[in-house]
This record gives sequence, structure tokens and C-alpha cells, in this order.
Amino acid sequence: MIEVPNKFENHIEIKQADLSAVDILSDKTGLSKQKIKQIMQQGAVWLTDGQQVRRLRRAKKMLSAGQILHIYYDRSVLEQVPPAAQLIADLGAYSVWDKPSGMLSQGSKWGDHCTITRWAEQILKPERVSFAVHRLDRATRGLIIVAHEKKATTSLSSLFHDRQIDKRYCAVVAGKFAITSGRTRLRIDADIEGRHAVSIFSVLAYDAQQDQSILSVSIETGRKHQIRRHLADLGYPIIGDRLYGTANSSSVDLKLTASYLAFDCPLTGKPQQFELKF
Repeated sequence: MIEVPNKFENHIEIKQADLSAVDILSDKTGLSKQKIKQIMQQGAVWLTDGQQVRRLRRAKKMLSAGQILHIYYDRSVLEQVPPAAQLIADLGAYSVWDKPSGMLSQGSKWGDHCTITRWAEQILKPERVSFAVHRLDRATRGLIIVAHEKKATTSLSSLFHDRQIDKRYCAVVAGKFAITSGRTRLRIDADIEGRHAVSIFSVLAYDAQQDQSILSVSIETGRKHQIRRHLADLGYPIIGDRLYGTANSSSVDLKLTASYLAFDCPLTGKPQQFELKF
């Protein structure tokens, strides 16, 4: 019996036709056929066919000579269980979801079973292929768009790229957030890793008992962890921020939510608006 390591990758050139992917992978890795089938559904098996490289999920797929079969096995990744996302709207060519904290926006070569795109593929009826339009940090909850057609993917991605979508966040921070007297919002223009970054904050409420402020946030740029870093630099870390906040946040989900999306649908021209209430 072959001892299977916790993490490995294997690339197998197919020498003869009419062999199934599950049979080849089981023989080469020592994993059971049932386990291979599960791994394929989790998106950790790929097939190179000429210039095309794609995930392979069909266990009984008969292979051809010259193709290359890839398996990327990481037990710690494959054992993860995705939290449940909530469908907000199914518009056919695309859908809008409430992505929970802990779910990924997109996968990697090691798997995609914990992504919002794979969740949509498995939940929606009728079944549809899913494409990422934009991303949210894994720790961030909130509204995210998943496309189901190439045209929708391109047109919706262009809206985000050209900043034609009104996108807002809600953040809960430690302390009473201070804004200069006479102003209703605070605009922060502070580079992140040498790149221009602008965030705008306004106060929605203050909980004196918890000593926490609820903020509405909009951004003019999209740098990595921009909102989290700007707030931490101001001295108001987001509750639950394990990277930029305080050590005692370790047991709490990040209190940052993508709470509002509004745009003119590029497919129909109709205005669309989605909001998560608190």
C-alpha cells in the first residue's frame, strides 16, 4: 500500500488512449477511486490538452495519448468545508450572493470547492458554469456578483474596472470614530505600498456600551486590504481583524461587509440595486 503524503502534485503524460482519469490517478497516487472522484469534484485535478488547460471533474473521462493529467493534493485544503452562501438574486446571466466570511472568491490549482463560484454552480437551478467578476477578501462578508456567461463576465468586469458601480461597505471598529466638527465624512488619501489609495468614511452609529462605531465606507481605489489598513492606521481597527487589529479579535469574524451594490445592468440597461440591512 502506497503511503500518501499530506501534500503533493503529480503530472502524468498519457501514453495510450482509452484509459479513464480515475483509474490512472488511483494507480499513480495510491488514493482510492472514491477519493479521486471526490478530489476531482473539489477542483484539484486538471487536464492539459494541447494549448488548453482546464479542471477535470468527470471521473470516467477517457483520455487520449499526448494529454497530461495533473493532480494537486493538499489534505489541509481538501478537508476544508465551505460556509454556506445566500442567494440574493438570480438574473440568469449572472447572480448576486451574500458571501460569508471564510468563503473564497476564487480557487487555486489546489481546489475550488470553498469558492463562491463553485458554490453557485452546485446550488443554482438550472445548473450553470460560473465565472468570477470581482473579488472580496476571504475574511470579508457581503455582496458579490457571479457571472454565468462569457458576455456577462466581460461586461460586468468592465463596470468594476471603469468604476461604474456604486459599491459601499459597512465596518464595525473599536472606539468612537472621530470626524472633524462640521463634517459628516472623513476622506483618507494615503498610499498603500506605494500605490494611490483613497477611502471615505462616515459614521452610521456609535454603541457606547460596546465602545464600537459602525461606519459606512466607500473607496475610490481598490488596493489590497485597503479599508482594513486605512482604519488600522487611523487607530480604529476593524473588530475581528486578525491581521491589522488586536490580538483579542481572534475568535470573532472580521466585521467588514460589502453591503451595497448599484449599477446599470450592461445586458439590459435596467438599474440594479442590492443592499444588506443591519
